[in-house]
Amino acid sequence: MTSVSRRKFGGLLGASAVTLAMPSIAFGAKPKVVVIGGGAGGATAARYLAKDSKGAIDVTLVEASKRYYTCFFSNLYIGGFRKYGSIGHNYYGLAVNNGINVVHEWASSVDNAAKKVKLASGNTLSYDKLVLSPGISLKYDSVPGYSPQAQTRMPHAWTSGTQAQVLRNQVLNMRKGGTFVLVAPPNPYRCPPGPYERVSMMAHVLKERNPTAKIVVLDPKPKFSKMGLFTEGWENHYPGMVEWIGPEMHGGIKSVNHETMEIVTDLDTFKADAACVIPAMRAGVIADTAGVTDGDWAPIVPATMASKADPNIHVLGDASVASAMPKSGFSANSQAKVAANAIRGDLTGSKIYPARFSNTCWSLVATNDGVKVGASYKAGAEKIEVTGKFVSKTKESAELRKATYEESLDWYSGITSDMFS
Repeated sequence: MTSVSRRKFGGLLGASAVTLAMPSIAFGAKPKVVVIGGGAGGATAARYLAKDSKGAIDVTLVEASKRYYTCFFSNLYIGGFRKYGSIGHNYYGLAVNNGINVVHEWASSVDNAAKKVKLASGNTLSYDKLVLSPGISLKYDSVPGYSPQAQTRMPHAWTSGTQAQVLRNQVLNMRKGGTFVLVAPPNPYRCPPGPYERVSMMAHVLKERNPTAKIVVLDPKPKFSKMGLFTEGWENHYPGMVEWIGPEMHGGIKSVNHETMEIVTDLDTFKADAACVIPAMRAGVIADTAGVTDGDWAPIVPATMASKADPNIHVLGDASVASAMPKSGFSANSQAKVAANAIRGDLTGSKIYPARFSNTCWSLVATNDGVKVGASYKAGAEKIEVTGKFVSKTKESAELRKATYEESLDWYSGITSDMFS
């Protein structure tokens, strides 16, 4: 097919102009967008690109898993508040309702110059714009002794999949009066309040089934998200069960041994009956392959979520350097809409609206005791900037905490519909 320039393309169609950064598109062909990663960022971006362009853009979503289990709300499954199946979702709606080409394969590499994605099968996909939403990869060696092999007995349960089931089963089968140890991750990481909601959910299970058990939290950070709210909740609901130990006291994790279930620190050697080790994190591997990371994470242009290394690649969610925005499902969903709007504008000449972002992170501390933190944001010249923020207060009423929890249930239903319907 004949390739035409931007000027000729606009003249031939009599339509809106496309940006100078746009690659030449064969006459009569739809522009192509490939989205890698089918979570909160990728699924949302694919759906909004297909829906809002009304078929003017050819959208392909590459996701290896045929069923996606959300990391958000997996703690509620661990705590017994949800069934495992309730956090699983398929891609039927994206394919059938939105006309998205869903490819269940691993993306193995990106050829930026040729604008092609190579799949594990050896097949390739060409693109005019590429969206990367690969989530995280784990830096196992950030915790001495931890490894992919160790995660069977000391699961991290921090990526989509069955590890949440493994972890819940281990806690349910702890010996009476045993010890559960959680090794928290260093900043920055996916879902800042997540480890502490997990501790709360473990405590909820143990209070019902094994009330003399203990929970030890070994944290590399001197403070953490919603610290006052969580410590208040642990004291109120699980008195004497949870012991949080910060770095100034334990002196650092020296090693973990999944065979002996021992975690060694300067302070002491902790013997665990069950354990969750959450190592440091970085962007999903494909972001490195595409050459858009600064080592661990991918810097972006705030107004469009475009990579600072390649204007034809947009990076969403956990993998991105989104400044003040935390790495969360809500953040990824919000960023996806900004990126989809910018990409659609570039490829079809439609209006690009000013970038606005939002995030809320809900956490469940105990039955009907929900807390939250969140903010609204705008795109600054160099960073995504906070325009307003909120957080639950200590000593709130039971009615307000219950309403906060119920709000989170409505949000989960809404965001998963927004991603997959």
